[in-house]
Amino acid sequence: KATFSRQGQRAGGTLCGGSGAAQGGSSKTLSPESLLDISARKVAEKWPFQRVEERFERIPEPVQRRIVYWSFPRSEREICMYSSFNTGGEDSGTSGENSDETRLPFRRGIALLESDCVDNVLQVGFHLSGTVTEPATASEPELVCSVSVSFDRCKITAVTCGCGNKDIFYCAHVVALALYRVRKPEQVKLHLPISETLFQMNRDQLQKFVQYLITVHHTEVLPTAQKLADEILSTNSEINQVHGAPDPTAGASVDDENCWHLDEEQVQEQVKLFLSQGGYHGSGKQLNLLFSKVREMLKMRDSNGARMLTLITEQFMGDPRLALWRQQGTTMTDKYRQLWDELGALWMCIVLNPHCKSEQKCVWLRQLRRWNGVDVCPWEDGNHSNELPNLTHALPHELLHKGMTSVTNMEGWVGHPLDPIGTLFSTLLDTGRGDEEGRNAFLDFSGKSQRLLDDGQSFVALAVETALIGLGQQRVMPDGLYAQEKVCRNEEQLLAKLQEVELDDALVKIFRKQAIFLLEAGPYSGLGELLYRESVPMHTFAKYLFTSLLPHDTELAYKIALRAMRLPVLESMAPSGDLSRPHHIVSMVPNRYPRWFTLSHIESQQCELASTMLTAAKGDGRKLETVLESIQKNIHSSSHIFKLAQDAFKIATLMDSLPDITLLKVSLELGLQVMRMTLSTLNWRRREMVRWLVTCATEVGVYALDSIMQSWFTLFTPTEATSIVATTVMSNTTIVRLHLDCHQQENLASSARTLALQCTMKDPQNCALSALTLCEKDHIAFETAYQIVLDAAVTGMSYTQLFTIARYMEHRGYPMRAYKLATLAMAHLNLSYNQDTHPAINDVLWACALSHSLGKNELTAVIPLVVKSVKCATVLSDILRRCTLTTPGMVALHSRRNSGKLMSLDKAPLRQLLDATIGAYINTTHSRLTHISPRHYSEFIEFLSKARETFLMAQDGHIQFTQFIDNLKQIYKGKKKLMMLVRERFG
Repeated sequence: KATFSRQGQRAGGTLCGGSGAAQGGSSKTLSPESLLDISARKVAEKWPFQRVEERFERIPEPVQRRIVYWSFPRSEREICMYSSFNTGGEDSGTSGENSDETRLPFRRGIALLESDCVDNVLQVGFHLSGTVTEPATASEPELVCSVSVSFDRCKITAVTCGCGNKDIFYCAHVVALALYRVRKPEQVKLHLPISETLFQMNRDQLQKFVQYLITVHHTEVLPTAQKLADEILSTNSEINQVHGAPDPTAGASVDDENCWHLDEEQVQEQVKLFLSQGGYHGSGKQLNLLFSKVREMLKMRDSNGARMLTLITEQFMGDPRLALWRQQGTTMTDKYRQLWDELGALWMCIVLNPHCKSEQKCVWLRQLRRWNGVDVCPWEDGNHSNELPNLTHALPHELLHKGMTSVTNMEGWVGHPLDPIGTLFSTLLDTGRGDEEGRNAFLDFSGKSQRLLDDGQSFVALAVETALIGLGQQRVMPDGLYAQEKVCRNEEQLLAKLQEVELDDALVKIFRKQAIFLLEAGPYSGLGELLYRESVPMHTFAKYLFTSLLPHDTELAYKIALRAMRLPVLESMAPSGDLSRPHHIVSMVPNRYPRWFTLSHIESQQCELASTMLTAAKGDGRKLETVLESIQKNIHSSSHIFKLAQDAFKIATLMDSLPDITLLKVSLELGLQVMRMTLSTLNWRRREMVRWLVTCATEVGVYALDSIMQSWFTLFTPTEATSIVATTVMSNTTIVRLHLDCHQQENLASSARTLALQCTMKDPQNCALSALTLCEKDHIAFETAYQIVLDAAVTGMSYTQLFTIARYMEHRGYPMRAYKLATLAMAHLNLSYNQDTHPAINDVLWACALSHSLGKNELTAVIPLVVKSVKCATVLSDILRRCTLTTPGMVALHSRRNSGKLMSLDKAPLRQLLDATIGAYINTTHSRLTHISPRHYSEFIEFLSKARETFLMAQDGHIQFTQFIDNLKQIYKGKKKLMMLVRERFG
């Protein structure tokens, strides 16, 4: 105080004499940034204006006036921060206005200010007041709001407004008044604190001042004035025990808390409301906006950041769902858990703030311990207990020797609930890109300023190195879906930030150093030789390292990527490293196969890494072979290997260049591996895979096609080999594509026919027809295939397959072979009395028609088979009628087979068929009558009508049908209505 007073006294003469300083309580316009103004500004930021009675020495009035002038906030950013979710930039926040932003209090405040809606602005000491007029609208009348703002040390400490706004942020009217003071300070009437004015008055002036004040506001202040007068006149009153008197316009005391005004009650109410909505109605977004506001405050070194976060945390701790979830033993929802993660990360930022005093950190520590002691406080990993397996007991006797007692980290730095690596990276990067006064800086190639440490190393370099160390750490995959997803999400977020940093020579050196270190760092590195079964894979990180190092150190890039291809969680044995060392599967939890909920994502990332290497290795045979071996060894998903095969094929056959035969061979090898992996398993893409492999082999050359046909049994099923592989190989498209001569065509066709015959021997049911088609042009092969079909027809083939092959034979001009196969098919068929819509009926009718066309002998031979296999009356009657319409053998090849006469129904073989048909009608009738209902009576009568037509085809058919009807009327006489219908129709 004394130093400050003496400095003011030394400067007082100059201020009072030459600068035009106002006297008494009059207003004053100050010229900005004079030498004394700069001094006063710095004092105003650190030293509050104290009450007159507390001073030991008088401060000259011009100095006081300048302190008051400079104590009001000068940056609009802080005002914006407390009046909207969006800061709007460093200055006025006028960028990016849209329909949503215009409704924010800060934007509305700017609009009111620019519309000259602010009036009667007066500043008395550290108190600013004025009126703001809200223009009338179609639905609302004009509103005049009285606004007052208190400030201290460049912070707004209290606000009141007549609009009655209840919100976390300042209303538009407060914003308009504050911005008026920032933008137009010369138009504000500036007075010293009221205590300073009173200090200059004598007794008469003071009495006049008080009496006029009471007179003007007697209805409001008279009771209070009388009460204060009574207390002052009382010697023992409390008011007389205090030295001096308060002054609301004089600013705070030096020991008072100094922070921006924050409506704590509104913060609590808003958070409570958002939590009660359970993540619906945009409440999750609103809570994240509040968290963003806390981050913004922390970035501005605003003490309200911790204050606001404390209020938010209290409401989170009081959420009734926590107790419910704990009672039910269920975990919180993912969205809610993300909010808790953000809460924890913000508290970490606060407690690690190097600018905070140790006393404040102690207060926060006590607060955090109090919250942690509450039963419903959730654990960081989302589980209800923090029991971790004993690492020592889990290790074989992730090995307990020197240097191996702690093999990995139970808690990884990347994916940790508090995100230490991400926080440190962002902090160092933001600091490095800043350009504060008094620090050395240099420009990188992107033209951005980077701050340097005292030893010349940049903060950006430290940030990058920190990220590389954290990402390369060998760490255990946590339990639970959410925790595992968070590991992946945090890794991808950190890599996305790293990719924004442009690499210069210094950063490339760091990449090289860290890459080499990770390869040689042992069990603490995720890229070391020893990788534990439940360690988080390095695929995504390695892909970034590979692409970053490739232009600068190709060999190192491939070493990193190839080492990272491992995925030991899918291995039955520990990963290979130095073969001289013993290997063990180290599991952090004994006798437990880990549940990796993100395994599909991890395998996709492994596939992406391999694809990146394949692309980069195009044209380099040695590297392609190395990458191929790594893929075959480490990737266990057939779909991902197939994707890699397709990727390699696309890269090798780009339109703008000649095919890369080496890469094509890699593609083929991968395709062959897929075929072997999926040969005995169900895969809905299998047919697509087979077709693609044939296409790939075609691109490689004729020897590749011949090779896959020679070894078809290790790659394809017999059906695939005949219907897809051999058929495609022998197509005209393939012949044209390969530019084959006659000799090459014949060799390829010979291999295809051999394949077809082998497949038919192995699976005649599904391959016979394809084999016959493929062998048509080779008599010996065709006969061989036909004989295989005949041999398998007795036991190994169904009637459907045989009928299909028989129709093929007829179509190809082999009617007798078709007849032979048809009779074999009939032997496997059995049609019951009620199967009048069976799909095989058409085949039976075709077989009978074929036999009839060949001659009487063939028809005579097939009818006993029909009688034996078909019990359906309508089908038999249809066959019978067709056989009586034409003479057998009309379309036979030899006219001697055609007798030229219709066959008699009284002689074999039609007599046998007629008797069987009549018997079928009789049996079917009794079967139907057993369970017939009245709604089927009409249908039954029509059925009997058709039966009569068949009966009448026999010589004594009329008598037989009459006897049949009489028997029905006698046996089923209980069905009176039905029998009445029978009499009406048939007598």
